[in-house]
Amino acid sequence: MTQHALTRSDFNTGDSEAADAIPSTSTVPIAAWGAVVSMALCVSVLIASEFMPVSLLSPIATELGVTEGRAGQAISISGIFAVATSILVAALTRRLDKRLVLASFSLILVISGTIVTFAPNYLVLMIGRALLGIAIGGFWSMSTSIVMRLVPEDSVPRGLAMLNAGNAIAATISAPLGSLLGSYIGWRGAFFAVVPLALLALVWQWISLPSLPPRHSEGSSNVFRLLLRPPVAIGMASIMLLFMGQFALFTYLRPFLETVTSVSISTLSLLLLLMGLAGVAGTTIVSNLLQKRLFFILGAIPLIMAVIALALIAFGSSSTITAVLLIGWGLFSTAAPVGWGTWLSRTMADDAEAGGGLQVAIIQLAITLGASIGGVLFDGYGWWTTFLFAAVLLVGSFLFAIAAWRLSPRR
Repeated sequence: MTQHALTRSDFNTGDSEAADAIPSTSTVPIAAWGAVVSMALCVSVLIASEFMPVSLLSPIATELGVTEGRAGQAISISGIFAVATSILVAALTRRLDKRLVLASFSLILVISGTIVTFAPNYLVLMIGRALLGIAIGGFWSMSTSIVMRLVPEDSVPRGLAMLNAGNAIAATISAPLGSLLGSYIGWRGAFFAVVPLALLALVWQWISLPSLPPRHSEGSSNVFRLLLRPPVAIGMASIMLLFMGQFALFTYLRPFLETVTSVSISTLSLLLLLMGLAGVAGTTIVSNLLQKRLFFILGAIPLIMAVIALALIAFGSSSTITAVLLIGWGLFSTAAPVGWGTWLSRTMADDAEAGGGLQVAIIQLAITLGASIGGVLFDGYGWWTTFLFAAVLLVGSFLFAIAAWRLSPRR
């Protein structure tokens, strides 16, 4: 492979070896957008694979002879392994070429899809899903730091937006696509359908990604030491509350729409599709504003989402108002990771890999806690308590985002 990248991080970290490698006639480096797109494709496959079991639990449980509750653990086990991997990946890959590491996680994704497709029993299925969790945790943890090395600083928000657009698209279509494929080719065929896409992403990455050797100037690989920095700790607290609030509400949108708004299945599917499309638009819009208005956006997003949650409590019985509110929810909630990824690239430029691992671990934990606590409230005290709980968490995220802004040296 002949492609070589001269990146922003090579210039800013004081790595003398990288500086020596820059020829005197070098010009401004061209962003490796092909590599970023290949990463976005891999993200889409990862997210589609993660959430596809949602619409396939019944046939999986029937064929493997387990309850639907046990089949549902195929989702939670991938989250557990994603958290563990995100915490450890920076330390374990510290001395390795990141191109090789990223390709390895993509290969694990291919292996995972193959194992799940041909799983003869429940145990093998869970092994395949655990491997998926490793791929998710590892790939997401490294994504921000690699985008930082592929594109100039002012293009980082755009690169992160491309990854999150892939996330939004996959999250929108994974469940309905899984249901559709499952009805025609079975649940095994549905899982196997993502394997060729994963292979394409792997080959594309290997061709387009330049060599990304380890840098001597990288910070500590201990993700928890980063929390000793007040701006980092406060920012991560805002992220925690943001994703807890988001998934406390989002997880229970379907029963809310069916019982409170009383929409049909076709209307429900249309609303979810519109939310996903709004999310794609949101990532594009936000990426163009982050360079100069980062903390304004980080604070505005959870505050607007809190208002939407409260408005759903007040006007949830109106299908028209609910549709407008959910489109707004998709627009802002999907754009939030772009903002916080940009924050990470600025706040922890020399610790981006460890910071990415810490951020992914916190997000995965927040999703689990938000969905779990939201479910207890939904069943025990009524749907509106779940939405109120989400609103309170989102207001807390707003307050911590403001505190992070006040501590930031780059306002």
